[in-house]
Amino acid sequence: MPDSRDAVTPAAGAAAAPPRRRRRSDARRSIDAILDATRVVLGERPDASMEEIAAAAGVTRQTVYAHFSSRETLLSALVETAAAEYDALLDEAGLDTAPPVEALTRFLAAGWRFLDRYPILLNPGTTRIPRPDPDPHDVVPPRLERLVQRGQEAGEFTPAHPASWLTAAVFGLMHTAAEQVTAGRLTAEEAERLCRESALRLCGARNPAG
Repeated sequence: MPDSRDAVTPAAGAAAAPPRRRRRSDARRSIDAILDATRVVLGERPDASMEEIAAAAGVTRQTVYAHFSSRETLLSALVETAAAEYDALLDEAGLDTAPPVEALTRFLAAGWRFLDRYPILLNPGTTRIPRPDPDPHDVVPPRLERLVQRGQEAGEFTPAHPASWLTAAVFGLMHTAAEQVTAGRLTAEEAERLCRESALRLCGARNPAG
């Protein structure tokens, strides 16, 4: 005769599964809310407290510390999330498949979309931002250099200068444009337009996009 415990155990296990999934789902929502609040709050006030971040996220300070043991841990998680989002934006830009001039325009637009979403990266008051792994500073330049080389081979970019030099110069333009926004000398829209026009001219783009 079957042991009654054999019949009860699976049902008990099945009943226990949904609460565990709900707890994981609730935890994920809390983490996402905290990271989003951190992005917004620190973008406005780099010295904002953990209490202010918790309030913006709609959770308690204890909940923040339950997921992130310190401010440094929270910042590291934010930077990792930002790096993944930037990588996704570049994937969407089709840097290896779109016509080179269009791809360069998309590359620059992705950078400005990213900075608009993460203004903390433009704030001079933010001095200790941890480096993610992998770091976009290491991963992104080779992607742009491949794009420039493809444009040179297609006759859409000037072959007069090495692709590595043009890549470094384009990044220099982006950093300068970002600094001008930070200093209040240009709006983000003005800086984006000037950066795009300057980068396309720098690369000697044929029929540069407007």
